[in-house]
Amino acid sequence: MSPLDYVKTFNEFLWNSFLMYALLGVGIFYTVYLGFPQFRHLNLAFKYAFGPVFKKKKPGEKKVNSFQALATAVAAQVGTGNIGGVATAVATGGLGAIFWMWVSALLGMSTIFSEAVLAQKYKKEFHGETVGGSAYYLYYGLGSKWLAICFSVAIVIALGFVGNMVQANSISIALTNAFHIPPYIVGIILAAVVAVVVIGGQRRITAIAELLVPFMAIVYIVGSLIIIYMFADQLPSVIRTIFHDAFSLQSAAGGAAGTVMKYAIRYGVARGLFSNEAGMGSTPHAHALADVKDPSEQGFVAMAGVFVDTVLICTSTAFVIMLTGSYHNTALKSVAITQQGFEIAFGEGGIVFLAISLIFFAFTTIIGWYMFAEMNIKFMFGKKGILAYRALVVGFVFLGCLFAADLVWELADTFNGLMVIPNLIGIIFLAPQVKKIYTNFLANRKKKSS
Repeated sequence: MSPLDYVKTFNEFLWNSFLMYALLGVGIFYTVYLGFPQFRHLNLAFKYAFGPVFKKKKPGEKKVNSFQALATAVAAQVGTGNIGGVATAVATGGLGAIFWMWVSALLGMSTIFSEAVLAQKYKKEFHGETVGGSAYYLYYGLGSKWLAICFSVAIVIALGFVGNMVQANSISIALTNAFHIPPYIVGIILAAVVAVVVIGGQRRITAIAELLVPFMAIVYIVGSLIIIYMFADQLPSVIRTIFHDAFSLQSAAGGAAGTVMKYAIRYGVARGLFSNEAGMGSTPHAHALADVKDPSEQGFVAMAGVFVDTVLICTSTAFVIMLTGSYHNTALKSVAITQQGFEIAFGEGGIVFLAISLIFFAFTTIIGWYMFAEMNIKFMFGKKGILAYRALVVGFVFLGCLFAADLVWELADTFNGLMVIPNLIGIIFLAPQVKKIYTNFLANRKKKSS
């Protein structure tokens, strides 16, 4: 067996036989433990998430508000997985996978609530900037330096280096296919832009995220809605099939062992969790930045992030490929399936539209992931490690545009998985603290309203 085969085998076990069930289990646990907050208080998620948009900023205001933190989190959440990952889920797991993707999102909302609450509680000041995230609540909350270091090492490799190579490669492919720009030119330009952004630090990243994320999300969703309208006559049939296949006990097609329902659950849940990052320990870094009165407020904001990522953007992709029938083309994989869906609807313009969307999605993910990993560099090495880390990230972004070996993609999945394990341990053992903060928030809110 080649090194690639070994890593693939390990990832198959890590994700499909362990982490998928662990993440789902933690989502069920927190949903019940906190009394179904994503159903009872979804209105608060939108209130705290989008309320700051309509408030005027004070002159010279430097604090990060809830919406800026949400935009930074969504910048990292919304990436190639929303375009290629969803297509893979439908092509492999069938239309029923979309139902289970929705289920994973609803359960993931409670998980990400806990992560954001803990990130707020254990955030710290570092040379005038706020830092926080999984390593910080693992160390200062759980008291485990070993788990914190394990998480930090995994996220720096998973997001800062290997993951950003994958995102850069997606941008390179999109620009090369749509506009015939040589990969090395894409690499030079992208590396330069990333360098300019990351040198500006957290404030520049949050400002860019606040500007780009709403724009890219709205444009992509509107483009998808136009396609849904164009193929509206097929919509009832597709919706019926989603719910039918989600619970179908018929044998899977192609001689695969198991039922249609089994594959729908496996790929729907896996792609949903992988896209919205609930339980992975990545987005708490963004939510730690927000200046809020109570940690629970940012917990609700984090829930809104999962809704935007999975229920809105992933669902938009799903309906495009289902209604156009592009997922039937077995010769296509991942992003190419979605690309054909837009091409069927819009012709050559669809290819360009998706390429531009993918560039925005992948670029914002790069800068979001950079910031998350940088907080862990600060945790491990302090200020002295930042410049070297920035230079390495820019170098990996350039290399990612030139090539993306299958091994790099698989290693990204491996280190993503390795950072999930210490994070889940932390949020499970710190669950009583999350519940206490949440219960106090509800009690105080009840007093104010009475």
